[in-house]
Amino acid sequence: MRILAIGAHPDDLEIFCGGTLALYARQGHEVFMCHALNGNLGHHEIPRKELRRIRRAEAEKAARLIGAVSLTLDIDDLDIYDERPARLKMMEIIRQARPDFMILPNPEDYMPDHTITSAVGFGASFMASLPQLLSDSEPYMRLTPLAFMDTAAGINFQPEEYVDISPVEETKRQMVACHDSQVGWLKTHDGIDMVEYAMQLSAFRGMQAGVRYAEAFRQLRAWGRIATRRYLP
Repeated sequence: MRILAIGAHPDDLEIFCGGTLALYARQGHEVFMCHALNGNLGHHEIPRKELRRIRRAEAEKAARLIGAVSLTLDIDDLDIYDERPARLKMMEIIRQARPDFMILPNPEDYMPDHTITSAVGFGASFMASLPQLLSDSEPYMRLTPLAFMDTAAGINFQPEEYVDISPVEETKRQMVACHDSQVGWLKTHDGIDMVEYAMQLSAFRGMQAGVRYAEAFRQLRAWGRIATRRYLP
């Protein structure tokens, strides 16, 4: 299969579904990791232009760990809106990746970048299927089944499916740790160890599912998107 995971910022995918993406890659599926924003506001000292470059390199490094393709819309932090320009950019990504399954942020989370990225991804996935909406890539005439990933700290998220990521625990840790700029920033700014934060959420979901570490998802229930098979690993 071809799997397209879309997060808001570089590091979101690694935190909330990095283990699942690692499992997909281990099973031989093609994995595309796209972040909509470039993360240029995610530090209190590094200038925005330099931070944009650093965070792009960190995202590429994390993707390489599992042999995934790293993609970006390169939109500045807090500048994404659920409007046509962002949807067209996202549509092009979807048409290039041609996914069999998509993972998006949950529509309800703690900040606008996450919730708007979810809306943009959902809208663009429909736009990608329209043959008369021309772009540089061929239309992808499929309403792709998709799932929403967990929220920050799991708040207001009711899982429907779990993925046991215990076999790739160390890979997930390494993927999150690739984001050096954020590991340091969150420790000083919020007092959070980002790697342990990601693994504590996975341990919490693992406790619910009866395994050591897990990641949680819920399916989009909409006409044309409801799958009769399990797409998660």
